[in-house]
Amino acid sequence: MLTAALVGNPNVGKTTLFNFLTGSNQYVGNWAGVTVEKKEGFLNKSIKIVDLPGIYAMDTYSNEEKVSKNFLLNDNVDVIVNIVDASNLDRNLYLTMQLKKFKKPIILVLNMIDVAIKKGFNIDYEKLSQELNVTVIPIVASKHKDIDKVVDLLVQGNFSKSIDENNYDFKSEKETYNYIESILNKCAEQSSEIKKSATEKIDNILLNKILAYPIFIGIICLIFKITFSWVGQPLQDLLDGLVNDSLIPLLHSLLASSSPWFSSLLIDGIVGGVGSVIVFLPIILTLFFCISILEDSGYMARTAFLMDNIMRKMGLSGKAFIPVVIGFGCSVPAIMSARTLESEKDRKLTALLIPLMSCNARLPIYALLTAAFFPKHQGLVIGSLYLLGIIIAFIIGLLFKSTLFKKDEEPLIIELPEYKIPELRSLLLHTWDKGKGFVKKAGTIIFSISVIIWVLSNFGLTGKVDIESSFLASVGHILAPIFKPLGFGTWQNSVALISGLGAKEVVVSTMGVLYGANLSELLPKLFTPISAYAFLVFVLLYPPCISALGTMKKEYGSKMTIFSIVYQISLAWIISFIIYRIGSLFI
Repeated sequence: MLTAALVGNPNVGKTTLFNFLTGSNQYVGNWAGVTVEKKEGFLNKSIKIVDLPGIYAMDTYSNEEKVSKNFLLNDNVDVIVNIVDASNLDRNLYLTMQLKKFKKPIILVLNMIDVAIKKGFNIDYEKLSQELNVTVIPIVASKHKDIDKVVDLLVQGNFSKSIDENNYDFKSEKETYNYIESILNKCAEQSSEIKKSATEKIDNILLNKILAYPIFIGIICLIFKITFSWVGQPLQDLLDGLVNDSLIPLLHSLLASSSPWFSSLLIDGIVGGVGSVIVFLPIILTLFFCISILEDSGYMARTAFLMDNIMRKMGLSGKAFIPVVIGFGCSVPAIMSARTLESEKDRKLTALLIPLMSCNARLPIYALLTAAFFPKHQGLVIGSLYLLGIIIAFIIGLLFKSTLFKKDEEPLIIELPEYKIPELRSLLLHTWDKGKGFVKKAGTIIFSISVIIWVLSNFGLTGKVDIESSFLASVGHILAPIFKPLGFGTWQNSVALISGLGAKEVVVSTMGVLYGANLSELLPKLFTPISAYAFLVFVLLYPPCISALGTMKKEYGSKMTIFSIVYQISLAWIISFIIYRIGSLFI
């Protein structure tokens, strides 16, 4: 089998080309660092395509560079497909020169030639091919223009234009760039009359010293408004009505003559548990759709640039903001994406702060309690939780910087991509990719835990018993005193929080099983507004799900994982205690 390694700088369209060649449905992001591990696919039965991480050089400085270099050195690679940004050849060809040292045939794919033309570049592809002694193919990957030429070349195997045996072992980076400049002087020229690009005009506004931060805050507020007022919440209310007002009464009537325990298992255990979570799917999908727009438009990379000064206070570069933002979606890929950071200190510190970001799994809990206690200010209250997580992470970052991570800071090196209008297909693909994970959880983890919770809450040592005499109540009564000082010390709440370590959504399903299906009517009898908010703060800050903890253990070891669990439990208890006690003085 022929193996082709796909290599290039971040954000040059490498993943788009990989998707086209392999038919993969992998998500295409629009910021540096989206590809962390190599990915494999097949063009046909005899050609394997390996998508290596996006890198700028082969200096083995970052984890991505090590992965790429080790693969090219140790695996049987037949051809290197080096994709570059045609409008940034001087920078992109630096990696090309390093790839030549591996003595492999190279197909140089010049992507975004449409952007290069708009910038006034005139490239002589044939001459460039001769100067570099590689096969050159110009394409526009986003429009699938001329990608078939890459396919034809790989299928025909006609890429082994003599392997370049020249010595490109330059003594310094400056020598390499001087050599690249001498080649481009022969092969490419740029018009002297260049108009400002649309990206430059937009950046003059979005990155303006005065306007940048108000615009950023405004965009975040708009996303919350769309999610919790205009689109997500109305759809959630509609789905909730279908489950509680239509499905459950229908099931009651259909199961009227069946065994009481079976009816309870199906309605209270399964539908009450899973249904109480699945109704929040519209909110989650709406939020991810909005975030996908930021990613695909090119604005997400700008947020890293904007946040660099703030992240520096915690000893991190602005690039660490990207894994942090991903943490608002899910802690698992966020912790994994921390690999893209250059230093071990940055990777570990970022991984410890990511769980403080409010992942989408917490949204059903927020939506449930805010709808019951703060219906007129739901978006504002949920927004305050997101903001609180950021503030707490900032404070913890300052503390860790001055104690655990006293090392030099790394500079910010991140590419600001061209702005583009997001493709609807890509937006829907990314949104569904996250949404199907939520649905999968509902059908597996949440379903399983809901059934287990029902069994433990309905059975004791003597068999079928009242819920207060059940196995679950016994465990809950032991834990309840821990949470009593925080204002929510019932055994049901204690059990719900513990079950949330399996998956945060399970907190809602557990409460649905223990309290009854119609939680919105029961919750005001069990919480006060201030104890409800303290409960939400605890949910925000206590350790993430077992999947995230497993990822942290795999990436950074047991000691750091245990430290993360201990510090988060302590932090969640202390902050919730302070909020409840201070709030109780005024309310």
